[in-house]
Amino acid sequence: MGAKSAYQRILLKLSGEALMGDQKFGVNQQACQKLADNIKELDQLGVQLGIVVGGGNIFRGDQAKSFGFDRTPADHVGMLSTAINGLLLSQMLAEKGCKTRVMSAVNLGGFVEIYNWKQANLYLQKGVIVLFVGGTGNPYFTTDTAAAMRASEIHADILLKATKVDGVFDKDPEKSTDAIKYEKLSYADVLSQNLKVMDATAVALCRENQIPIRVINFFADQSLINAVCHKKGGTLVEGE
Repeated sequence: MGAKSAYQRILLKLSGEALMGDQKFGVNQQACQKLADNIKELDQLGVQLGIVVGGGNIFRGDQAKSFGFDRTPADHVGMLSTAINGLLLSQMLAEKGCKTRVMSAVNLGGFVEIYNWKQANLYLQKGVIVLFVGGTGNPYFTTDTAAAMRASEIHADILLKATKVDGVFDKDPEKSTDAIKYEKLSYADVLSQNLKVMDATAVALCRENQIPIRVINFFADQSLINAVCHKKGGTLVEGE
């Protein structure tokens, strides 16, 4: 008997960096293929899946100062970057037989559908993977906050935050070999200790709507299956 999902509806938050593989910038075809394969595996479990994708592989907000940009136009560039990533990932998934729709928080004309809460829920109910791009549609809000917002709006059972490390640590595990991983944290722990799970606005929104967050290493073998089917791996954030 195959694996069975413990959740009916999931919001998956992907960073833009997940699409660039070992490159320093842009999109890597092999990395995108691996992403799409992992997402297809989740789709085959019958999970209703929404995805929020970042744009950091193309342009990051913290680059604004070096470019001499104000924060608002810099964030606009970031929103467009998420749309590029969403369209790319959508096509990769479609090539693998997945049904997808890309919905944007900002109006991008005829090639990306404008976000509509009712329509998004109808898509999800029909087994369509919905990729939410354009962030929240406003500057000064991160794609983490967009993920928490969409998770709340679609009543996701859990928000999966995909990273390059296996959960939340007391210090950067890529810089400190003695970093200790937290198996479980409360929302209050994350906020009071300023742990780098998601930004504070996103964590507070998940707390308000009682949506658990699991932070996992998206690229580790079986990490998605372990998280979705067995509720294991990474770090779980929930409760007080």
